[in-house]
Amino acid sequence: QVQLVESGGGLVQAGGSLRLSCAASGRTFSSYTMGWFHQAPGKERELVAGINRSGTGTYYADSVKGRFTISRDNAKSTVYLQMNSLEPEDTAVYYCAANFAGSSPYMRNVDYWGQGTQVTVSS
Repeated sequence: QVQLVESGGGLVQAGGSLRLSCAASGRTFSSYTMGWFHQAPGKERELVAGINRSGTGTYYADSVKGRFTISRDNAKSTVYLQMNSLEPEDTAVYYCAANFAGSSPYMRNVDYWGQGTQVTVSS
């Protein structure tokens, strides 16, 4: 069992930045591929960024490439999402996700979800 707790969401103006954090507890953090999904009202939840277990491989959705950076600190059992140049279209609930023993940062399966944190970008 793994518990994921997100923090760092909030309200920001377009062009601004936010840094999301996800602290994990439970089983060995380095055993999990980690990712961030977002879900806007009326839309499906979709993968924004993923990172493999060692942190050497990452995936980004086309909509966030060059603006968002995912990273992890296995010693702190924490994964981060640095979001720069935010746009109103980035407004959504952001969820941290974990996949046990996954090898690809493009997460096709999720074993655990966080509770979500709201990100709102005003124009």
